[in-house]
Amino acid sequence: MDRCIVLVDAGYLLGAAASLLAGEPSRSRITVDHAALIQGLRDRAENDTRRPLLRIYWFDGAPDRVPQPEHRRLRVMPRVTVRLGALTRSDGRWAQKGVDAAMHAELTELARNRACSDIVLVTGDGDLLPGMMAAKEHGVAVHLWAVQAADGDYNQSEDLVAEADERRVLDRAWITQAVRAKETGGVCAPPPATRPEIAAILSAPLPDSALAPAAERAPAEPRHPAAAHNGSVERAPAAKGVPTPKDLAALRHPGLHQPQQPASATLRWSSDKGWVDRPVAEPPEAASMPTLAQLTTAEQRWADREEDITTVGGDPFEVGQVFARRWVERLGDQSHVRKLSAMYPRIPHRIDGELLRYAARFGLLAHKDDQIDERDRYAIRAGFWRELDTRTGTERASTGE
Repeated sequence: MDRCIVLVDAGYLLGAAASLLAGEPSRSRITVDHAALIQGLRDRAENDTRRPLLRIYWFDGAPDRVPQPEHRRLRVMPRVTVRLGALTRSDGRWAQKGVDAAMHAELTELARNRACSDIVLVTGDGDLLPGMMAAKEHGVAVHLWAVQAADGDYNQSEDLVAEADERRVLDRAWITQAVRAKETGGVCAPPPATRPEIAAILSAPLPDSALAPAAERAPAEPRHPAAAHNGSVERAPAAKGVPTPKDLAALRHPGLHQPQQPASATLRWSSDKGWVDRPVAEPPEAASMPTLAQLTTAEQRWADREEDITTVGGDPFEVGQVFARRWVERLGDQSHVRKLSAMYPRIPHRIDGELLRYAARFGLLAHKDDQIDERDRYAIRAGFWRELDTRTGTERASTGE
């Protein structure tokens, strides 16, 4: 068949791009416009091979082979097929497993079935050499593309380079059409920009009912035992808005430097920040609110799943919006919407837990040891509130950071 196919080793392509643009192969150091990258690969492949594109295969690793948000965006693009291998952590580093084998199998199968006349390989791994040789024996022209090396040397297997029919280099000018290095301040990259909606949740005032108990629980300044010998007093650290892991540890193992909190003091609802006694039961208006699962029929559940697979990209803010949209649209009693809006920034436990479980479908747990990152949790809830406010016409003051 007179058409071309592109096989992309994403680990190689993006890792080499990170080395070139950011000085190290960590993909966290770059931002990628996947739509522009795919279009660039297609245009370059059709121009080099002088054949129309049949398909781009994107090979990448993912923890437990769960598609990450970028994979979800890629797999619904025209003529893009995503193939995932496993991503495992060893000695503090992530490593792909099964990606090379999947590329080898796809390469040989496409050539054997004469699915195309030209195959473009974007990889540097010498393990694909037998597959390249087999494809050539089936009459397929193999084009090998390299990403410009940061040090000017090869970043591909020399045997792979020698065996290829055609060779091209994706230089810095081409890479920067779709990939950018993240701005860094010193050694570490700065945190991503905060959405105003997230800042608004963090800065929301405490309910009046929470202020009095919190004031009553304010502990007296502890005196360090050693201070009795020199007449000095060591003051406790100032109260913090959000407890740190050290604060939490002090609740279980109070030490000399940490005041012990009363047994009744617990973390506030996770939508907020700080400390407050959690009530024994939720307010009646919260407990009576139905969950999305209770409002969803079997047919709607099937349609939701299809929408999640084909159109929802997996951005935490977007996930919160989609969940809220479905919940509001399926409510029979719209008074629940007004009641929930009045509870801002709290989300009732049952609905909040369901929201986070829904978010877990999109791979947001994968790199967090089965915990959604705190920043992602705030973004999910901010998306939920944005959708709810849009539908109720509520205007809330938003603050930046």
